[in-house]
Amino acid sequence: MASDFAFVKRMTPEGYTFPSHRLRRTCSPGQPLVLVACGSFSPITFLHLRMFPMARDHARNEGFEVIGGYLSPVSDAYEKKGLAPANHRIRMCELATENTSKWLMVDPWEAENPTYIPTARVLDHFDYEINHVMGGVECTDGTRKAAKIVLLAGADLIQTISTPEVWDARDVDHILGNFGVFVLERTGTELDSALANLRQWKKNIHVIRQVRPDAWLASWAAADRQQVVTNDISSTKVRLLLKRDMSIDYLIPDDVISYIYEHHLYHELDLPSDAKGKKKVEAAAGPSKG
Repeated sequence: MASDFAFVKRMTPEGYTFPSHRLRRTCSPGQPLVLVACGSFSPITFLHLRMFPMARDHARNEGFEVIGGYLSPVSDAYEKKGLAPANHRIRMCELATENTSKWLMVDPWEAENPTYIPTARVLDHFDYEINHVMGGVECTDGTRKAAKIVLLAGADLIQTISTPEVWDARDVDHILGNFGVFVLERTGTELDSALANLRQWKKNIHVIRQVRPDAWLASWAAADRQQVVTNDISSTKVRLLLKRDMSIDYLIPDDVISYIYEHHLYHELDLPSDAKGKKKVEAAAGPSKG
């Protein structure tokens, strides 16, 4: 299935400007790569941000050259529990990236849309803007190349995308067949069985492994191809801490913390405060926009 540019153009509001101020327009003769993270970002955490440099390091080992990274917050139409209004989530993502990164950008196209847009169509949007409107990337040898657009996600996405009836089969084939995904292994998440169900797209699934602390020494020889810092921060945990009036320092960027308190976000959420209830909240997070 080819990218649905007609849908993308139809869903793009008049006056929209694609953010490209930090997108590199030139590259070496290698394969240029753009990382796109779709999610709720309610609120954005250091793990959301950390995924990007981890993926860039992994991409370099795989022969790719990352030319830009994007955060694409989901629209309010997703109606997920704990979802702050889109304008706040866009702004929190901007605050988290604008003074801390030279290559990450926030695209409001999905978030500002009044209807829910499937992840497959969001990737079509980036394909359209970068490879159709902009004409791809100019290489140092004088040629132009289409940038490879890939989805950047946590392991929970692979678990749901491999489950029949959770995702549209055509969307799964489009995402994994035409684009690809960089998957960050997360503490406590089983990946192998999910990957086994997706073996037909194996060449387009890139797993960024995390090394458990007790396995660091045993795996040190292979550390150049693995990550040695584990991270299990989640937006759900941050919201629960806020509900309990507990500190969220060092879990999310300081500017985002200030914004949350300034706008009184999350404190009035109807979230369960016990461990059993917490699991129910995480289970209700939804298949594709965690």
